[in-house]
Parts: sequence; structure tokens; C-alpha cells
Amino acid sequence: MTVHASNRQLHLQTSRQLQRTLYRAAKRSRERRFHALYDRVYRPDVLWRAWEEVRANGGEAGIDGVSIADIEKAGVPEFLGGIVDDLKARQYHPKPVRRVWIPKADGRKRPLGIPTVRDRVIQQACRIVVEPVFEATFEDCSYGFRPKRSAKQAITVVQDALVRGWYVVDADIEGFFDTIDHGLLLSLVGRRVSDRGILKLIRQWLKAGVVEQGVYQRTEKGTPQGGVISPLLANIYLHVLDRYWTQECGALGKLVRYADDFVVVCRSRSQAAEAMRSVQALLARLRLTLHPDKTRIVAADAEGFDFLGFHVHKFRSNRSGRVAPYVWPSVKALKRVRQRLKELTSSRWLLVSLRVIVRWLNEVIRGWRQYFACGNGTRQFQAMDHYLRMRLWRFFRRRSGNRAKGSTVYDRYMRWIQGCGVEHFYHRGIFSRAS
Repeated sequence: MTVHASNRQLHLQTSRQLQRTLYRAAKRSRERRFHALYDRVYRPDVLWRAWEEVRANGGEAGIDGVSIADIEKAGVPEFLGGIVDDLKARQYHPKPVRRVWIPKADGRKRPLGIPTVRDRVIQQACRIVVEPVFEATFEDCSYGFRPKRSAKQAITVVQDALVRGWYVVDADIEGFFDTIDHGLLLSLVGRRVSDRGILKLIRQWLKAGVVEQGVYQRTEKGTPQGGVISPLLANIYLHVLDRYWTQECGALGKLVRYADDFVVVCRSRSQAAEAMRSVQALLARLRLTLHPDKTRIVAADAEGFDFLGFHVHKFRSNRSGRVAPYVWPSVKALKRVRQRLKELTSSRWLLVSLRVIVRWLNEVIRGWRQYFACGNGTRQFQAMDHYLRMRLWRFFRRRSGNRAKGSTVYDRYMRWIQGCGVEHFYHRGIFSRAS
């Protein structure tokens, strides 16, 4: 199975054409069940696109210790050819995922499952084939991990809903990814996909188990965060909530969901209370529960709430005198980026070239600025610029040593900072509506 660089664009075009064909077929008939998808998973164009996307995302090796670099060294065509052979013969068996723990902002840790690169490529190929079938019927209230949708769009919808809304159900599903019911999930997938090969692949990934510190554990429920297919499966599972809310509960408030994180914007507290009861009942049908401590009804003008890294609050405008919704980076988001800047300007990097330090910092600044460049975050962005300059001054002074005179070091620092190329968090005019 050989492909040259000149053919990669063709593979991308043909795989997207396959997706468009499946999407249109699914859109024409919401009740149609697709029974011939398995052989599309190992089509050369689909597998090569899956490999390119997995490689672009990077990531560590799974329990087999085989990294992306190892596969490139051994030969990508041979690697993908082996996948084709196993899938055609229906002899593919995924390996357990490697579990690691990622620190959270509140000091706790969340589990992350790392499948092998081989399993990630096959999951991505399956996602490429299956996703259009479900995208055709997903509701507009869902924004997480979907093509041409983003967190900024979700924030914009919330902000628009708050023009007339005053109370918000700030919901948190307790242990969502760890408590997804496998049988129920497979039955939901089966409503649109009847291909036994596809259903078997998904069942195998769900039941593959995890390895933590060399110890294997079976997985009877849940789907690992970190699996390529997991976001799509999460959207399929919570589509039940989206669809029922749209059809039966829309009058109570505006539901906006991003993966397992969602809010309901309501006009009155009584509507918000009824909305919370309805959400609880709907999630019970999915064998899920709301977190008792993290789910609450919030008055948007009294305290505001955090959603997708933003803080959302209603204030009276100094210009118009009207109460309007505003959004800016949350305290947690500011704390995380400050911590990252502190790490990149710590004394451990004193021997690293300043040019390299600036490149690392610019990557963080660009990503953070792009994500939060909507709403009303001027003060927060300017505060981050001040913090960055303070960290760079301390870093520069430490590099100069204790014997250097303060005024001389500062003059050198000022000359360097003006021409080093480090970017700003705040640029006039960057704040705009999400598109």
C-alpha cells in the first residue's frame, strides 16, 4: 500500500466526497440505518487521511511503546497495509489503553486513556466514515467536537440568549465519561448504523480495558477520555438529551451543550427550576446523574457563571444604561495561563536561548488569544501583558547574573524586549463575535 505526497490531496478529496455522500443520504432519511460501512474504514484514502490526522495531533505511545516516529521510521505504507489486512480478515483486536492522570485546576486529577497509535488510526478512520451519518441528525444546540463548530460559537449563543434570559441552569454531569452505559450506547449507535463490523469495532474499543502501572483492569462502563472515537460517542449518547429538549422542553429555556458541559438559559427562576428537574429526568433515562455540588441555578446579573473557560455576567452598560450580558476569560483560565507563562520563564530554562523562549511563549499567547478573542476581555488581556513583561524582566535579570548593575541590565532588557518578537495578548480590535 504505497502513496506519494502528490496523491495525499486526492485522498483527502475522495474521503471528503465519501463523507458528503453519506451525510446527504442520512439527511434525506432520518430513519435510515446504514448497513455497509465497514469496508469503507479500510479504504486507502480513508486510512491515509486518518494517519495524517493522528500524526498532526501528536500524542504519546500506548502500552506497546510504539510512537508515531517509530512508525514513520519503519514505513507508513507497511503500517497501513497491516491494518488493511487485519480489518479485511476481521482479525483486528485493539490493545488496552494506557491510563495516566492529568492534574486539574482544583488540585484533583482526571484519568486520560492513551490508545496505541495503531488503534488511534483505526478509530479515526471509523470516525471519518461514521460521523457524517450522525451529523445529519445532531441538534443545533450541540457544539462540542463537531465539524465547523466551536466553543466560541457556543459562548455567542449563550450571550444572545441572556439578552432576555436571567437565570441559568449551570449543569455538571457527574463522571460522565466514566459512567456511560455500554449497552445503551451501542443501542443508540445501532439506531443509525446496523453494520455488524462497525458495531463490533466500537464494542471492542469500549471493552478493551485499561492498564495502569502495569495492572490490567476491565472496563464495564464508560469510554476513555483520550480515545479518538470518544467525543463522537459522547455526542451520540447525549443526542437523546438534545433531541428531547428541542422537541419537548424548548419553552423552558435555551440549551447549549459542549460535550458533557452544558447550560440552560431561562427567563425566570421558576422556569430554571423546572428545567433542572427536566434535565435530571432526561439524564436518568441515560443512567447519568447531575453532580450535586457543581450543578446550580444562577442569577446571571447577581453572580454570573463560568462556561467553557469564559465567565458570563450581566451588567448595566455605562453607555446605554441597559443591562446586557458580557463575557471574559474566567479566573481559572487566567490562573492556568499565568502558570504556563511562569513555567516557561522559570530558572530551569536559563541556559536555553532567548529566541527559543520567545517562540514557546508566542505559541501559548497565540493559542490563548485566538480562543478568548471574543467578548469583553480587554482588561484581562492587558493584565496578562503586564504579567508577561514582569516574568520576562525577572527571567532576563536572572540570566544576567548577580554582578550586573541594575540600570545596565534594565537598559539591555528594554532594548531586547522591543525587538525580540514576543507577542502581545491584547491587540486593539481583536475582540469580535464568534464566527
